Amino acid sequence: MSDKFFFKGRKTPKPKHESFGYNTKRAAKPGTEALPLQLIVADEARKLEVAAIVAEHQLFANIEVNADVAEDILELEGLLNKPKTTTFEKKPNRNEPCACGSGQKFKKCCGK
Repeated sequence: MSDKFFFKGRKTPKPKHESFGYNTKRAAKPGTEALPLQLIVADEARKLEVAAIVAEHQLFANIEVNADVAEDILELEGLLNKPKTTTFEKKPNRNEPCACGSGQKFKKCCGK
């Protein structure tokens, strides 16, 4: 019995971090040195434009020039156009001073 938690037939308990939803087998993030973006462009001029965009955003990419295939920079566009989280201003409580500057409570001024 080499199991240090062996007591009344119990085996070693499962590590907690797996059951709490932590991703222990995460893949490399796209656009890094470990997983560069794979981009295809039509000509050298376009390659320079795309390389400037990649460098500006501090990403890594393998840019291939191939005039026979349609341009494929979807991976880059997906990283650059991530949706932004929307935030809302907090609505004032009824008894707080009104934001319009009248000096009255919100419920008696703009909250009607």
